[in-house]
Amino acid sequence: QVQLVESGGGLVQAGGSLRLSCAASGGTFSRYDMGWFRQAPGKEREFVAAISWSGGSTFYADAVKGRFTISRNNAKNTAYLQMNSLKPEDTAVYYCAVKSRGSSVYSGYEYASWGQGTQVTISS
Repeated sequence: QVQLVESGGGLVQAGGSLRLSCAASGGTFSRYDMGWFRQAPGKEREFVAAISWSGGSTFYADAVKGRFTISRNNAKNTAYLQMNSLKPEDTAVYYCAVKSRGSSVYSGYEYASWGQGTQVTISS
């Protein structure tokens, strides 16, 4: 079972940037696809971005496309989410998660292991 720990959240002004990290341990990180999700207060969890096990394929929600970039370094067992041009509506707790290859990257139900989350707050 892979354990995940997110970091890098914080408070920034609209238009600013943050880089989230997701460190994995306890398993073979490179075996898994990896995704980022977020949940704002009073809202359901939503898909943000995902990356295939090799890093060769990436996927984004329309709301973040062109502003966020997902990447991974399998040698370091770490994935990243670079967030630029941040907006107040990006405010949420951000979670990373891993899943087995082959299933949908968009559904949170496909992901087996989750981190504890990191808070991102964007002020207007």
